[in-house]
Amino acid sequence: MKQYIAYFITVLGASFWGLTGLFVESLYNYGFTAWEIVTLRLSSSSFILFCFMSLFARHHLRIQVKHIPYFIGLGVFSIVIFNWCYFTVMEQTSMSIAVVLLYTSPIFVAILSRIIFKEKVTRKKTVSIILTLVGCALVVKLVPIGNVNIPAISLILGLLSAFFCALYSIIGKFISWHYNFLTITFYALLMGSIFIFPTSGLWKKTEAFQYTEVWINIVGIAVVSTILAYTFYTFGLAYIESSKAAILGAMEPIIAVLIGVIVFDDSFNTLQVIGIFFVISSAFITVFHKQRKISRKGTFFRKEE
Repeated sequence: MKQYIAYFITVLGASFWGLTGLFVESLYNYGFTAWEIVTLRLSSSSFILFCFMSLFARHHLRIQVKHIPYFIGLGVFSIVIFNWCYFTVMEQTSMSIAVVLLYTSPIFVAILSRIIFKEKVTRKKTVSIILTLVGCALVVKLVPIGNVNIPAISLILGLLSAFFCALYSIIGKFISWHYNFLTITFYALLMGSIFIFPTSGLWKKTEAFQYTEVWINIVGIAVVSTILAYTFYTFGLAYIESSKAAILGAMEPIIAVLIGVIVFDDSFNTLQVIGIFFVISSAFITVFHKQRKISRKGTFFRKEE
């Protein structure tokens, strides 16, 4: 596969994550808590994906027992615990602070990828990460804001959310050497569902499930923001470096802000536009390769700068 196709699919997956707010806001209106929404998201997406794979890709449901711990790591730590940390920071501080702390994740990915996969921390990656952080801060209006008081526990949880989010790129990269992206996505979601469902108390919300709009939003968050998002992102991980995938994932807040403008009548300011430009620039720097052809004994080599 051409690498640029993998880049596009990875960005598309991150963009689908950015649509999550469309469905979450509606579910909040029906009295669901953040923990319950995460449970709905994982449980429904696991069920839908299982049905699809049973009909059209049954052979991809087979896994080896020795790889189960990796799927537990993806589902429990990289999805459930990550979501809990992320939502808790939102509740304690603001969405803006939560988003910017979350998007320190490319730093964790770059460090872990260097240690585990021996990926180089190039100047391009460093510049891309800096542009991503500054761009996200501008987009969500965190800066300029003056003095920001962030409780120590919120800062710790925010960085933990970034770390656990980063683990998806690391574990997902490793397990992609052994399984199809559908297999990885399904078992990650399944393990997360098994972990979170017993603590959710969803069976107490029978009245809310009588509304058609609730089911429409459950299907939306399951199919669009979970199944498509995770399968596309996981697919991209098989073909590109983990650190690059993490940088491209920063398209999520951009899509979320655009949804706010288009659907909820939010307005842009100049700094937000600059922030979007920074994030898009970081993605462009990540995927753009300057090539030279150097002739050595009749052989052409590609050099990336």
